[in-house]
Amino acid sequence: MADEEVNGDTDDIQHEKDKTQKKAAKHDSGVADLEKVTDYAEEKEISSQDISSALSLIGDRRNKETAERLEKEKELQKVSVKKDDIELIVKEMEISRTLAERTLREHSGDLVAALITLTN
Repeated sequence: MADEEVNGDTDDIQHEKDKTQKKAAKHDSGVADLEKVTDYAEEKEISSQDISSALSLIGDRRNKETAERLEKEKELQKVSVKKDDIELIVKEMEISRTLAERTLREHSGDLVAALITLTN
């Protein structure tokens, strides 16, 4: 009977060792997979010339967009709108006078088109 208990304990210990080994093998395979993924990333050195050219490109784009926006604003200021139309939009749509005037100017003073745009 004592032999059975000892053998039973030995089997339990062996079973626990097998479990631990399986967990370790599973963990090792996960690490290997992670290594495969991270091997593709290479460290590259970024030169200061590349940075300065990228910054100048961004600055040029920003300046171009600003110039286009100012040109559009000038064009919108040339459009004449009626004060009554602006007041109507402000009262009916409950929006600021500036937004009402801008929307009306964008639609060349067409009250109906401006209202349709504001409701959509």
